[in-house]
Amino acid sequence: MMTSTLCCLHGSAIVASHRLRASSSSSSTSSSSRETSFYLNNNNNNNNNNSSSSSGSSLGSARRIRQRGCSERGASTKAYGNSRDNANPLRSINDPNFADLSDRLKLDNVRQSLIRQEDSIIFALIERSQYKVNDRVYKANSIDVPCYDAHTGVRSSMLEFMLREREQMDGKIRRYTSPDEHAFYPESLPPLVIPPMNFGEVLHEYALKININDRIKEMYVENIVPGMCESGDDNNYGSAGLCDVNCLQLISRRIHYGKFVAEAKFRAQPEEYSELIHKQDGNGLMQLLTNQAVEDRVVARVTNKAAFYGQDINEEVPDASKVLTNPKNQKYKVAPEIIANLYFKWIMPMTKDVQVEYLLRRLD
Repeated sequence: MMTSTLCCLHGSAIVASHRLRASSSSSSTSSSSRETSFYLNNNNNNNNNNSSSSSGSSLGSARRIRQRGCSERGASTKAYGNSRDNANPLRSINDPNFADLSDRLKLDNVRQSLIRQEDSIIFALIERSQYKVNDRVYKANSIDVPCYDAHTGVRSSMLEFMLREREQMDGKIRRYTSPDEHAFYPESLPPLVIPPMNFGEVLHEYALKININDRIKEMYVENIVPGMCESGDDNNYGSAGLCDVNCLQLISRRIHYGKFVAEAKFRAQPEEYSELIHKQDGNGLMQLLTNQAVEDRVVARVTNKAAFYGQDINEEVPDASKVLTNPKNQKYKVAPEIIANLYFKWIMPMTKDVQVEYLLRRLD
């Protein structure tokens, strides 16, 4: 009972934050309609959860305190904004104290960044594979989460609820002002609590408009999860959902990183790409940017990494030659070829789709 009540209180605070942000936005008419496309249930089961009038009174007081605190925090930070479409924070801060001093987004480091992202994705997929598919996590009206569509009244899936909750936290600390991060629900991001950073202008401005997270989520739920997890239900909805959120955010970053890959390729061969861009030849661009030898090496590297990361390591150093040459003799948490196939069949093609979409508008 207490867990349900706490979720209701938390939902109330988030709704207050969304309303505050909508009212303070420079485009309040359009943004407010989007930002209220969902709401968290803050009173649906209060009569059942409250065993006495005194407890109900204390809950009401707590709710008012949380709403007031959220409003005060929002009022103090709302000037920072958080929408890359309405007020481009990538260019809004010229103070060198807020500049990104790392090298992670430089085009020269694209390859190394992609390799590091492989590690994170492989670990995340292996972690998710320990649970069964658990279909209920992905179905609307299946699990009693306090999240609804305000227009239809349909209860959201647990995955949507968890993604929205995670993005409320991440959004406050400027995760989605970085050009390599993309929210699944960008219309509902909260105000920043710290100033946005200046990441420079590595990409063409059209990059801000590319977000295929709807496709990524659909691909993940319908193909990746059933492709690596045992079918059925083991009741570990929370644990599976947390793994899903981690996987989705990592895969989204990897796929949208295609914009950086495309920019690097364009600068390496400007004449060839410019000719195809002027013709708006998407198929030609796809053919030009595809390097089968490189893709084969990526798949081989992912397979080898999955083989190492997916086995139980003890105090003895494993024989690398046996791991790579005799995979059938090894026991893995998930078969390396499964992860490599998911990478080859879904993640890499969608990355190239992002590259083509970016390149088609590169000369605008």
